Amino acid sequence: MMDQLSWKVGGQQGEGIESTGEVFATTLNRLGYHLYGYRHFSSRIKGGHTNNKIRVSTSPVRAISDDLDILVAFDQETIDVNSRELRKGGIILADAKCKPSIEENEHITLYSVPFTEIATELGTSLMKNMVAIGATSAVLDLNPSLFKEVVIDTYGKKGEKVVENNMKAIEAGASFLKDELGFDRTDLFLNEADGHKRMFMIGNDAIALGALAGGSRFMAAYPITPASEIMEYLISKLPQFGGAVIQTEDEIAACTMAIGSNYAGARSFTASAGPGLSLMMEAIGLAGMTETPLVIIDTQRGGPSTGLPTKQEQSDLLAIVYGTHGEIPKVVIAPSTVQEAFYDTIEAFNIAEEFQCPVIILTDLQLSLGKQTVEPLDYSKIHIRRGKLMTDGVGNTEEKEYFKRYELTEEGVSERVLPGTKDAIFHVTGVEHDETGKPSESALNRKQQMEKRMRKLQNLSFKNAIHSVENFESPDVLLIGFISTRGAIEEAMNRLIEEGLSVNHVHIRLIHPFPNEEVFKEMQKAKKVIVVENNATAQLANLIKMNVGFSEKITSLLKYDGTPFLPSDIYSFVKEFK
Repeated sequence: MMDQLSWKVGGQQGEGIESTGEVFATTLNRLGYHLYGYRHFSSRIKGGHTNNKIRVSTSPVRAISDDLDILVAFDQETIDVNSRELRKGGIILADAKCKPSIEENEHITLYSVPFTEIATELGTSLMKNMVAIGATSAVLDLNPSLFKEVVIDTYGKKGEKVVENNMKAIEAGASFLKDELGFDRTDLFLNEADGHKRMFMIGNDAIALGALAGGSRFMAAYPITPASEIMEYLISKLPQFGGAVIQTEDEIAACTMAIGSNYAGARSFTASAGPGLSLMMEAIGLAGMTETPLVIIDTQRGGPSTGLPTKQEQSDLLAIVYGTHGEIPKVVIAPSTVQEAFYDTIEAFNIAEEFQCPVIILTDLQLSLGKQTVEPLDYSKIHIRRGKLMTDGVGNTEEKEYFKRYELTEEGVSERVLPGTKDAIFHVTGVEHDETGKPSESALNRKQQMEKRMRKLQNLSFKNAIHSVENFESPDVLLIGFISTRGAIEEAMNRLIEEGLSVNHVHIRLIHPFPNEEVFKEMQKAKKVIVVENNATAQLANLIKMNVGFSEKITSLLKYDGTPFLPSDIYSFVKEFK
C-alpha cells in the first residue's frame, strides 16, 4: 500500500487530456486525498503534445513529484516524451490504436488497452478518456462507481444517457485490464484517505474568489495566458453581486478603465501577464500620480515577447518593481500557495485604498494554473478597510474653496472623496499638481508632493512578509524563493535534513517595499544562502543583494527552460554545492 502516487495522462491537445485529469483528480480529491496537479500544454488550441501530471497523497503536497508511477498514453509521443520519468516498477497504460512500444526496460511494464476501440463500440471514440480512467481504477483497486458523482457533475447537462455511457466506458476499461490482460498487481494500491472535504482549485480561481470576497465589483481585462481564467471565473460570478467584467480592446484600456472605476468608488482591478503589464506601465504611473487605488494581477510566463506563453517562468520581478517611469509608491505582493492567493487578493484591495496607490499581486504560471487541494477558506478573516474615504461631505460650504485632495499630511495619505461629494471639487491630472490638484511646476511644490507620496509606505504593515521555516539556529544552508517554488524547496529541505544537513527556508511574500529586516535576520544566521528562482538573471538574488547585502553568501539556483522546479533539482544542487 502507498501513501503517495504520481499519475500522468498525455496525448494530443484537443483529445480530452484535460477532462481525463479533471475527472480523475476531482474524484480522488472528494475521497479525501491531497492533490497537486500541473499541466504541460502547447500555445495553440488544438494539436501538439499535452500532459497532466497529478500527485495524489494521504498528506498535503505542494510540488510536482520527481518521478512517475503510472503513465496513461493516448499516443506514442506521450511514451517517448514522458516514460523517462517512470520509476522502477512503474507502468504504462497505452491506447492499442497507436501500437505502443517502449525501448527495452525490464523495470517498466506496458499494458496495451484499446481505449479508442472500446469507446467507439460504446457509441463514440470521445469516451476513450473514460476508458482510460477505468483502467486506472483497476490499477488502484478503486470501484468504478466512485467516479459517478464527478461524471454526473461533468456531463449531467448532456443528459442521463451520456452519463450512463461514460460510466459504462469506465467499467469497460477496468474490466479489460483485469479480465483480458489479467492485471493482478497490488503494489500500487493507495492507503485510505481521511475522507475530509476540501476544495480543489487553481491559483487563478482563488484570486478571482478573493477579488469577489474583497468587495471588487468591476474587472477590466484583455485575455492572455496564463491570466484568462480570472476573467472567465468572474464573468459568470460578478453579475450575481451587481458587478461586471469588461473585455477591453487591449491592456492599456483595461488598466485605465480600472483606474477610472476605482476613482468613481468601485473596487476594481485588472489581470494580465508580462506582455500586458508592459503596456500598462504608463497607466500604473498615472494611478501613482493621481493617488488612485489600483490592483493588478501579473501571472508570469516565459518571455520575452510572446516567448513561452504556456510555460513557467519568474522573470517579471524587476520590471514589476522598477518598470514604471518616474517614482511612485507601489506595493508588490507574491503569494506562495493557493490559500495565500485568496487572502492576499483581499488584502491587496485594502492596501490599495488605505495607501491610495497601485498594488500588484505577482504570481507565476505554476501557481496560477496548477490545481491543488485547498483546506476550507476562513471567511471570518475577511475585513474590508477603505482607508481615508469620506462619504458624508467635507464641510467648507461657505468658503466654496477647492477640496485639498492632495493635502500634505504627515503620513502621506490624504482624504479621498467620490465624484459628486458635496463641497469636494478638485482637479485630477497626470501632471504634477498642488494640494487641490491644479497643475504646478513650482520646485517647492514638486519637492513637497513627491515627498508626501513617498512617505505613504513608511506605515505599511504586511503580516507575514516572509514565510520562514527555522529548523536550526545557525544553518549550513538557507534556501530562499518566492511564489510557486515553495513546495519544491520545502520537500528538498526535509530530505536534506534527514541526511544530516542543517537547512532553513525563507519564502519572500512582500517583494516591494522589501522586508529588509526580516530577511537580514534569517540570512545572518546562515553560512550559505541559495536563492531558487525561475529566470536566467538571478532577479530575486539581485534584489536581495541590493536591499539586504550578504553578496558573499549568496549562490543562485536558476531554471529557465519553461519547466517548474522539482524537489530533486534543489536537493541535488545543494548536495553538490555542499
